[in-house]
This record gives sequence, C-alpha cells and structure tokens, in this order.
Amino acid sequence: MRSEAADPEREWDKKRRWQALSVCLVAAFMTLLDVSIVNVALPSIRAGLDASDAGLQWVLSGYALAFGLVLVPAGRLGDARSRRAVFMSGLALFTVASALAGIAPTVLFLVLARLVQGVAGGILNPQVAGLIQQLFRGADRGRAFGALGSVIGVATAVGPLLGGALIALAGPDEGWRWVFYVNVPVGVVALVLAWRLLPAPVYGERQGLDPLGVVLLGAGLVCVLLPLVQEQQWRGGLKWLLVLAGVALIAAFAAWERRARTPMVDLALFRLRSYALGSTIALLYFAGFTAVFFIFVLYLQNGLGYSALGAGLAITPFAVGSGAASAAGGRLVARYGRPLVAAGLGLVLAGLGAAWVAVELHPGSGVAWVTAAPLLVAGIGSGLVIAPNQTITLSEVPHTEGGSAAGVLQTGQRVGTAMGIAAVGSVFFATLSRTAGDWAAAFRYGLVVIMVLVLAALAAAVADVVTGRRSG
Repeated sequence: MRSEAADPEREWDKKRRWQALSVCLVAAFMTLLDVSIVNVALPSIRAGLDASDAGLQWVLSGYALAFGLVLVPAGRLGDARSRRAVFMSGLALFTVASALAGIAPTVLFLVLARLVQGVAGGILNPQVAGLIQQLFRGADRGRAFGALGSVIGVATAVGPLLGGALIALAGPDEGWRWVFYVNVPVGVVALVLAWRLLPAPVYGERQGLDPLGVVLLGAGLVCVLLPLVQEQQWRGGLKWLLVLAGVALIAAFAAWERRARTPMVDLALFRLRSYALGSTIALLYFAGFTAVFFIFVLYLQNGLGYSALGAGLAITPFAVGSGAASAAGGRLVARYGRPLVAAGLGLVLAGLGAAWVAVELHPGSGVAWVTAAPLLVAGIGSGLVIAPNQTITLSEVPHTEGGSAAGVLQTGQRVGTAMGIAAVGSVFFATLSRTAGDWAAAFRYGLVVIMVLVLAALAAAVADVVTGRRSG
C-alpha cells in the first residue's frame, strides 16, 4: 500500500472542503434516494405505462444491479485519474438519465433509463468516500463520514415519503414522473458547484486500470446479483447455479489481482482487521435494514390500503432517528470506536423486536402509529452503525486507495441489499401464500429474517471488539 506521507491536499482550505463535502452529499443523496423512492411509485407506473410485473421488477432492481456493477472500477478510475472529473461525469449522466426516465413513453424506455441511472450512481458514489479520505483527517474525517452516514440512512428511509409526497402533489397519473424530474434541477446546480469547489486532480503515479480485472469482477457480480434481484420473477432452482458461477468468477478475480501488475483492488486491504470486519458488518447490516422498508411498504400499501404518502409517513420515524444519530455517531466514533457500532446494532435489534410485538398486538390500520416508536429506536441505532462503521473500516486505508476501497465496501452493501431483499422477500411472500393473505404475519416473519441478519452483523462487531482488546 502507498504511503500518505506526501499529501498534496493536506492544507486544503478548511472552509472550502466542507463546502465541497456538501456538494458531494447532495449528489450522493440523489443517487441513494433513487434506490427507495421508486417503491411507492410502482402502482402509478403500472397504470401509466401498462407495465407488467416483470417490467416493474426491472424498474426497481435494474437500478440496483447497474449501480453495484461499476462501483469498484469507478472507484479505481477516480483514484488513478481525477476524482472531480469522474464525480462530475457520473453526476451529469445521472441528471440526463433522470430526465429521460421522467419522459419515458414505455416501460422498456424507463427500464433502460433506470439502468443508465444506476451506472451513473455507481460511478459517482465511490468518489464521495475517496474525497473524504483525501480532504479530511482525524476527528474531522469522522464528522465528514458522519454526515455521509446521515445521507445514507435518511435517503434510504425517506425515499418512500418523498415519493409519496410528489405523487400526492402531482397526481397519480403524472406524479411518478416527478420522482425522476426532481433530480434534474438539483443535478444541474450541483454540477456547477462541483466544478467550482471540488479539488483539481494532482497526478502522481499514473495507475493502470486492470481491464481483465474489470471483466472478471463485473461478470462475477452479474452472476451473483441477477438471480437475487430476479428471485420473485425467475421460478425454479436453476437460477442459483448462476450464483455458483459468480462465486467462481470472483475467486478468479481475486487470484488475478494477486498477480496483476496494477491491480484494481489492493487485496492487502483485507489483511487490515478494521477493513475486513467492517466490510462484513456492512454487508450483513445492509442485507437486514434495507429490507425493512421493502416489506413494510408492501404491508401498508397492498395489505392495509395506505396511500403512497401514508406509507412514506409511516417510515419517517426511522429516517428522523437515523439522521440525528448519524451526526452524533460521526463525532463519537473517534472516542468509542467499534463498541459504538455494536451498541447501535443492539438498538436496531431492540427496535425491530418491539416493532414485531407491536404488529402482533395491533396488526390493523393503526399499525403506523404503534410502530412509530420502535422504528425511531431502530433508526437511532442505524445512525450509530452506518457512519461509524464506514469511518472505522476506512480509517487505515491510504487516501490514494480511498475510492477503490470505498467501491469494494459499497459493492458489499449492494450485494447485501440484494441478498436481504431476496431472502426476506421469499419468506414474506411464502408466508402470504401459506396464510391466505395475512399481511401482518408475512411482515412479522420477514422481520425475523431481518433480525437474524442484524444479529450476525452484531456478532462480527463483537468479534472485532474482543479481538481488539486481546491484541491491545
């Protein structure tokens, strides 16, 4: 790994670097919001474009698939060339793709626009973490990652609320289009500010981009993610053979990276306990917490007849708790380290367990009220997990590797999200079928799977704490 001794950005103007971070966070918020904001718009898209179930599934999952595919090579490209240029390219492409999604005349056109949106989001996001690594040090880096953690948590949770509000304002026929149009003016302004505020590149060693590594990793991720995102559409067990092929391709990628002259990913990163365990925690936690919104929105809208806005409002307590706690977590992580992450995971488990009990006792139309406090607790816990874990995971990574290291970390989060939605969705729909449409029971069984995933993340965090104390 490269040394951080020669750091041309160490003296970057303090006020300007926080302004630069603000631009990065706005762009990251847009791309992460588009993971969840479309959920509540699917009924309107079905009516407006006469979309099939398969088409709707691709509107939702095509974005996540394309997003996950380009994270690592985009992170490497930013490290090797210019994070500002790669960031702005991704932002420009995302803005154009959002406009195209808004004017989509057919569901096929919309799916293609969503795929381009996903690629753009995957290009942009690793640059944010890479720029934080580049511009911030010490406690300031923790606060910057705290702000990013707030964006991740809030964007994921508040998406259904914003989507529901836009549909309520613009009407069910055209409201879904504004879910995409809203990105356009924000993207244009962010582009101008990015050009003015982000640091110009300082070129040292011109690193290679490892084309064979890109192909092997990309093919492996397609094989792993495709059966997961299409789990409900592709019936039968043969689809899981693709996962085995994907694992083999990723193993071939790892073997190639050990011999490559200019590897895309420095596998020595995984010898760092903070990075290896932090990546594991991120994968497991994202498998759990993102699936909560997926099954809760289905329960509320399809099972209880909530409007898109009502379903979004029901998730708001989680977003509020997550946003508030993420800012605090960014400040506290330097003092408490991984035990803070473990405490956050414990709070998430407590909140989800309380939500399970609430739905057991009051499964009817008032469920949004009885789950508000449990979701607030879970959101507070989530805020103490995402940002602190990312700060700790990347703490020993040289800033020259920041983009690619963040790309690997975020790829794990995307794979975790796909795994979690596939596993939780399977249990949810199987329970729905077995109980002749008992949506409350389906939600509770889904919550059990989610809590198991969060418990596994907690076990990894506790293992890191125990190992750290022994080695200390």
